[in-house]
Amino acid sequence: MREKKPYQVLTFHTTDAAMEMESFCKQNGIAGRLVPVPRRLSAGCGIAWRMEAEVYAQYQTVIADCGIEIEQSEALVF
Repeated sequence: MREKKPYQVLTFHTTDAAMEMESFCKQNGIAGRLVPVPRRLSAGCGIAWRMEAEVYAQYQTVIADCGIEIEQSEALVF
């Protein structure tokens, strides 16, 4: 059985914003990936950015200052 880990999940109003986050993170070496929005959350679009909680803690300020509108940011365990 796979061990569950804490993740930070960012949701967006639009798919364009989700794809901008993917591009921004890849350009800046921030690990994460696009995933379907978990059922526990609701979002304007069906795509979210998921990253490990440790990575989010390290880059939280950079992400907040990137200019991409984040609808919701939630800590979840998967």
